[in-house]
Amino acid sequence: MSLQAIKEQVDAKMESSIASLKSTLTKVRTGRANPALLDTVHVDYYGSMLPLSQVANLSLIDARTIGIQPWEKTMTAKIEKAIRESDLGLNPASMGELIRVPMPMMTEERRRELTKVVRNEGEAAKIAIRNVRRDANDAVKKLVKDKLASEDDQKRSEAEVQKLTDRHIADVDRLVASKEHDIMAV
Repeated sequence: MSLQAIKEQVDAKMESSIASLKSTLTKVRTGRANPALLDTVHVDYYGSMLPLSQVANLSLIDARTIGIQPWEKTMTAKIEKAIRESDLGLNPASMGELIRVPMPMMTEERRRELTKVVRNEGEAAKIAIRNVRRDANDAVKKLVKDKLASEDDQKRSEAEVQKLTDRHIADVDRLVASKEHDIMAV
């Protein structure tokens, strides 16, 4: 493996860590409604467990309410049951063909707990990024040991990997700060 290939692989792995963090943060509830909160809910659809988005149309009715429009009328009760049984703490209400899912008000204590969860997720992403850096530096050292790269190449490569690491960790910090701000906003 060449130094350039190692650098490209490092960037791709760090980007996937950032993408994973973004995905995780969308599932952390803020005071506002977000249809992505229901991504983890699966509904029994004729014997198959399907994501909610594949059996209904999800939309925002207002800032605190998610609207769910099932594609089949018979799915309404199953969708309500699936949302109630999820660990999201939501209580859907059926209004004809539309299911309304209001977001409950969050207490100050709950907001602080969620900011701790967000910080822990951010720290886990930083650890993953640092592990990628360590693996890349080990791979470069192996190339030098096998005489496929010079020590100057090693120093240059380690500096480039460190710059990538710093940039991605700054991205993580920015995402975490933004999510904390969303959670603490009343």
